[in-house]
This record gives sequence, C-alpha cells and structure tokens, in this order.
Amino acid sequence: MISLDSLHLPAAPWTGPDIGPKTTTWLLLVGVLAVLVAATWFGRYLRQRVHGRRVPVIESYIARVRGWWVMVLVLGIAFIAGRKGVVALFAFLSFGALREFITLSPTRLGDHWTLIASFFIVLPLHYVGVWNGWASYTEVVIPVYAFLFLPIITALRRDVKRFMDRAANIQWGLMICVYCFSHVPALLWLQIPGYEGRNVLLIAFLVLVVQSGDVMQKFFSVRFGRHLVAEGVSRSRTWEGLVLGGFGAAILGALLAWTTPCNIWAAGFLALVATWMGFLGSLVMTAIKRDRGVRYWGHAIIGHGGMLDRVAPVAFAAPIFYHLVRNGYT
Repeated sequence: MISLDSLHLPAAPWTGPDIGPKTTTWLLLVGVLAVLVAATWFGRYLRQRVHGRRVPVIESYIARVRGWWVMVLVLGIAFIAGRKGVVALFAFLSFGALREFITLSPTRLGDHWTLIASFFIVLPLHYVGVWNGWASYTEVVIPVYAFLFLPIITALRRDVKRFMDRAANIQWGLMICVYCFSHVPALLWLQIPGYEGRNVLLIAFLVLVVQSGDVMQKFFSVRFGRHLVAEGVSRSRTWEGLVLGGFGAAILGALLAWTTPCNIWAAGFLALVATWMGFLGSLVMTAIKRDRGVRYWGHAIIGHGGMLDRVAPVAFAAPIFYHLVRNGYT
C-alpha cells in the first residue's frame, strides 16, 4: 500500500527541465495540439477507408475530436490569462453544469427562491473564495452554510410535497457542479516548495489524465470488456476497461511527471487514483441520467453531449487529487 509519506517531495522537488513555467506551459500546450492534429488526420483517414460513408462510430469519433478542439482552445486562453482567467472559466463551467443538473431535476414553485440563492448567491460567494485562495472559507460555504440554509428557504415557502427529494437534488447539484469542481482551480493556490509559478500545470495534468483515461477505459471496454461493473447502470463500462484504462492513464501520468512536483511513481499513482475516481464518478452520473430517462445532460458541446457530461469525471476526481497533492507536497 502506498502511503502519503512516500509521495512527499524529494530534496530537489522540481524534476522537470530547467526552464521557466511559461515555457513549460507552452511546451505542454504544443504537445496537446500535436495530438489533436494527429487525431484529426486519423479521423479523416478512417472516413476515407469507408469511402465517405457515414459510419456511426467514426462520425462519433470525429465529432468528439472537434469538440476537443473547442475545449482545448478555451482552456488554452484561460491558462494564458493566468489565475483569474482560470477561476473565471471554471466558475462559468460550474454555472453551466449546475443549470443542466437542475434542468433535469424535479423542482416545484416552492424551490424558486432556493434556486435563485443557489445560482446567484452561493455559487458566486464560493468562487469569491476560490478567486482569492481562501481555502478554509471555500471548505465550509457549501457543505456547511448552504446545506443548512437552503432547505430553510424551501421550508419557508410552505411547499412540503417531496420536500426531501427536492432539497437533496439541489444540494447534490451544488456539491458536484460547484464544490467538487472548484477544487480544480483551487490547485493554483497550493504552496508547493520549488514549484512556484507552475501550478497551472497541475490542472493540465489532472484534466489530461482523467479525460485520456476515460477514452482508454471506453476503448478497452469495447475491445476486451467481458464483465460489467454495474449492468443496470451502464452496459459499456466494464472491469477490464476500469483496470486497463486506469493503468494506461497511470503510464501517461508517469510520462507527464515532468509537469508536476512528483517523481514518476507518484505521478503515476496520482493519475491512477484520479482516473478511477473519474470512472466511478461517471458511473454515478450515468445512474442519475438513467433514473431521469436521458442519455446526455445537455447538448452544449458538439460531440460530447452536455457540459456536465464532460466535467463530471473531473469533478469527482478533483477533490481527491487536490487533497493528495495538498497533504503530500505542501
């Protein structure tokens, strides 16, 4: 079993190339763009192989690559803008994800003031703390104060029909879409000795390994999958995909260790944990979608469904990743 002690920084914490943080960020961005160019040409090659026929699997792949171009462009602009740009982007993503979640949640007239408070008071107040790096503040705004006071607002509206279900829906939406997801930009304020000015690379590392792991898990599930993780929830997620995709992401994490304060073993371990959490988080969100009779949370991202469909794996992985890094390196 790997303990946090084994993840502590060595005497020479920065193991990457002896270059500045901006240069490292640009190198990583160029690498990602190179992968996207290769993926785009591969999609064209697949379409040529079938002589232009519209094969659903190929068209889905091409649509996803196009969606990734948009997402990488947006993330790249936010990274160039610095800390404030990254926080503003994730606040916008949280708002969009929460909107999708609430749209598919059962609500009543008595919930309207509670929803207004959630979107326009709780979410902004939480991200004010993220914006300023107030860790102790952001740790309590939602799971303590919002969770206590939002049901009170609903109760004062005197609508008790399915009260518990409605309150839980709003709280769960805030927990996943705002509280958990905000741990991604919160990585920017971790004080890691010898890693100053490079924290944005931790965000890139987390997003890359979780999203790449998600793709690998789907591929291995299709190619080698035999045993479903939860048959009643998803028929496309298997134990083989979970294990092989996780270890594939761990290898990718080890290769990207130069972007983190970790050695290759610790980077691989962090990537493995984050990817498995992303997998299980997607399973949870799929169960909710099945309960509500929908395939996607929305259609905000071409080829990827709704915003929440994309951010859910990262949202589940982010708090675990954040606290592992925080407890192991600060």
